[in-house]
Amino acid sequence: MSYLRFDKALMNNLEEALPREILRTNKSGSYHCSTIVGCNTRKYHGLLVIPVPNLDDENHVLLSSLDETVIQHGAEFNLGLHKYNGNHFSPNGHKYIREFECDKIPATTYRVGGVILRKEIVFVHHEDRVLLRYTLVDAHSPTLLRFRPFLAFRSVREYTHENYQASRDYQEIENGIKTCMYHGYPELYMQLNKKNEFHFQPDWYRGIEYPKEQERGYDFNEDLYVPGYFEVEIKKGESIVFSAGTSPFKNTRTMKSTFQFEVDDRTPRDTYYHSLKNAAHQFHNVHGDEHYILAGYPWFKCRARDLFISLPGLTLAVNEQDQFEDVMKTAEKALRQFISGEPVTYKIYEMDHPDILLWAVWTLQQYAKETSKAHCRKKYGALLVDMINFILERKHNNLFLHDNGLLFANGTERAVTWMNSSSNGKPVIPRTGYIVEVNALWYNALRFVADMEREGGNTAFADKLDAQADVTGVSFVEVFRNEYGYLFDYVDGYMMDWSVRPNMIFTVAFDYSPLNAQQKKQVLDICTKELLTAKGIRTLSPKSGGYNPYYVGPQTQRDFAYHQGTAWPWLMGFYMEAYLRIFRMSGVSFVERQLIGMEDEMQTHCIGTLSELYDGNPPFIGRGAVSFAMNVAEMLRILKLLNKFNM
Repeated sequence: MSYLRFDKALMNNLEEALPREILRTNKSGSYHCSTIVGCNTRKYHGLLVIPVPNLDDENHVLLSSLDETVIQHGAEFNLGLHKYNGNHFSPNGHKYIREFECDKIPATTYRVGGVILRKEIVFVHHEDRVLLRYTLVDAHSPTLLRFRPFLAFRSVREYTHENYQASRDYQEIENGIKTCMYHGYPELYMQLNKKNEFHFQPDWYRGIEYPKEQERGYDFNEDLYVPGYFEVEIKKGESIVFSAGTSPFKNTRTMKSTFQFEVDDRTPRDTYYHSLKNAAHQFHNVHGDEHYILAGYPWFKCRARDLFISLPGLTLAVNEQDQFEDVMKTAEKALRQFISGEPVTYKIYEMDHPDILLWAVWTLQQYAKETSKAHCRKKYGALLVDMINFILERKHNNLFLHDNGLLFANGTERAVTWMNSSSNGKPVIPRTGYIVEVNALWYNALRFVADMEREGGNTAFADKLDAQADVTGVSFVEVFRNEYGYLFDYVDGYMMDWSVRPNMIFTVAFDYSPLNAQQKKQVLDICTKELLTAKGIRTLSPKSGGYNPYYVGPQTQRDFAYHQGTAWPWLMGFYMEAYLRIFRMSGVSFVERQLIGMEDEMQTHCIGTLSELYDGNPPFIGRGAVSFAMNVAEMLRILKLLNKFNM
């Protein structure tokens, strides 16, 4: 039995099925995303969603969906599903679903009378092409399949509506057609692996609704263009492959072998670990010689902080050192452009945020632990020294090294940390001045690079860094630690933020900390009592003012809840690392129980991966992006750390 499997009872119940989504990517920015019953509920959903660089920096939905119809003895059974006005769903194809499973690839089994049809979907790696394989498992009479494509040709941030500018032109190609609705878009090639008939019957399907957008307070309906339909005969035991892509299949007879090759190349999602590993691969985004990590799906791009926090978990934790190094080739070029004062020409956004260089040091620290300090120094030693000197020489325009050894950043006008929600152009949480995790990162970076350089024979520079760390460490305790045993989130002059927030946990989790053992234990205890949930660490204690645990409602309402009590799984990774540092072997069983709680999420929201954030109160519902890189990465990193304890 598949690890990710849903039976007929759940699939026929839209209240249970519609909140569950499925994501497939090509590792180059394109993706397929929908619900497990094939009903699109977001404007970001689509069967073929691709970047179109010559238009803009967004993804675009070319093929929204594909309705299948089974025809026997003239009777038609439509397997599609769309939502229309008045909570009306049509044509209710989910009623024919017998089961859905997702091992290597998503597979849906339909039963219509005596017909059993199995549909499987695969996204071709590094190619803008989705393949669907239909296998007629059983049938007692001649059977026809009809495929009706719903086209959008629009940005994921917009909608399409019936208009006279859309081109209806198409050309026949081998076993299919090619068409393009608007100038500037690539042509869409739709083909089958065997001879079929295309019936030109252009029409607009009007008023299709996306309830997830309605929940978020946005416009939520559009019209989709259907150019006609394909019809093909299928025999019992036969498999037919449908291809939709931005280039033609030159030989459609190879479609079956291509499909099987892609299936064989996938990681089975038969365990919690394998599901996370499969999800980890989906964040890779390769374009030529450039290799990025996308922050999440379906709307995030490559953000510098997310890249460096997630990179160790997405690569080293699954024993893919070569992938780490390949991503770092691109990241190092971008880092060097930044510290040289040049415009960053690589598509890594927010490189100028004050904590980015420090997270980059932490990332390379994880690489050193996985390989060796000597190997890391040989490969990245010069970069580490240059980044530290950039900060020491006060060259960053929003990271100021003060005489007390602490780093100061201005966050009043612009959000400068991972708590980055804004409203009306202003940070919801104006974290400014001495920020706790920035200075924890700074102390850790100084000690780590000092040890690296001393081991390499550069004693003078190592002594300089250690002397700086001594000053920083004393000031850190004096400035951040309060009489209640936890750490201020930020301190700006006489302004001290007494809110209990999770950013202090990094000081306990990092290899080098200015806190002593007793102080670490006090910080961990506060986080455990006030911030720990079954799905992550809260961004604010329920005892602190402004606590808002529910990320729901219109955009403004969600902006004010984003970091005011919601729980984030990636923070739990650092929390569990801190817990193991303090309790060692006696903490293993506790950490294992926490991970079991996260495993439940493999069956909900976007199956096989982790959502961006969760409500801070029960039942801890997943919200935001359907798949989030830092969350997946930190669960994988802790699983590997836990495995070392159990060896």
